[in-house]
Formats: sequence, structure tokens, C-alpha cells
Amino acid sequence: MNFLPQEIEDYALKNSDAESDILKKLNRETHLKMTMPQMLSGHLQGLMLQVFSKMIRPKNILEIGTFTGYSAICLASGLQEGGKLHTIDVNEEFQEMILQYIKEADLENKIRLHIGDAVNILPTLKEEFDLVFIDADKENYSIYYDLVFPKVKQGGFIIADNVLWSGKILNSPMKMDFETKSIYEYNLKIKNDSRVENVLLPLRDGLMIARKK
Repeated sequence: MNFLPQEIEDYALKNSDAESDILKKLNRETHLKMTMPQMLSGHLQGLMLQVFSKMIRPKNILEIGTFTGYSAICLASGLQEGGKLHTIDVNEEFQEMILQYIKEADLENKIRLHIGDAVNILPTLKEEFDLVFIDADKENYSIYYDLVFPKVKQGGFIIADNVLWSGKILNSPMKMDFETKSIYEYNLKIKNDSRVENVLLPLRDGLMIARKK
């Protein structure tokens, strides 16, 4: 998932802010307890999400795909006073761990966790969002994008994770598995959407950043 040489990433981390104690603890527990800990955003990408959020200073953030809560905690760091982050995950078994770390990070009043299918939950959200982070089941990225787009304010951002999909998006479309093809088609969808301006950032497993015009 990581395309940077390890020495370069180590140098980048050495010259970036240290991981906070709460995020370090969450990182460690995720790797100890979860079967797919690589789903965690991790330190370097987490810092990037913090920087994005602090630059944008969002009033409302939407996250689709909470996992253990690492990225939610990072994104919430840039919220305006009185702002709220809504995060959605389909896995009920993650709920206790997510809520534990939200509490430890003193973000109970800023982060609201929704457990369930995002396709069903998204239409119930009435907020207008400044920032959306999509990091869930890859086959539904395009569906999530279409559902959230009307809820994103003009000038707002939609960021999707894993858009390089370990490099498999470079394969011939005829040889792609379903998830890879879904990511490939999502990238084309954003590139060809005249309503946004976009950049694909090759950080970790790739971030597609789209700004609503």
C-alpha cells in the first residue's frame, strides 16, 4: 500500500510532528487486535488529514468508513468551534473501541458515530459538509460520491482513500478484480466531473482530492 521507499517515509516522519499519545495508543491497539490493521490511516496520512482539516477549518465533516477511529480523531482536530464530525461504519463490533478512543481524545461532543449501511444513513443527514472523507468498501465509492455531492457546500472537499489500490489500478481493465475496477472507475469519474477540480495525491495508497466548484 505504500509507494514511498521506507527510508524516505522515515525521513518524512522524522521531520514531521510526532504522533500524539492517544493516536499512538490507538495505532498500537489496532495492530494488536484487528485482522486487517493496514486499514488504519496511520501516522503520516493522519498528519496530512489533520493539516487538510486545519487549513479548511470545517464546520461539518462527514467520514464514510470509521474503522477504529484514527482518521476521525485526526480530522476532528480542525473543526470550528461548535463543529461536528459524522462518521459512519457498518461494523458494529468496532463500536466499543471507537467510542473509547473518542472519549479518551475528549471529542465526545465533536464526533457522532453512526453504525449501519452508509447508503441508508447518508440520506438522513441534513447537514451541509465542508469536508468528506471516503474510506469504506471500494465497490461503493461512486455511489457514496453521488449521495454526498449535493450535501457538500460550494468550495468543499471530497477526499477518497486507497485510490491507487496497491498499484493494481495500473493493470489492464480486462484483468481487474471487481474492487480494483471500482476504484479505477471512481478515479475516471472524478477526473471527468466538470463540477470539481481534482488532484490524485500518491501518499500511502493514494488520496483523490476533489474540490466542488
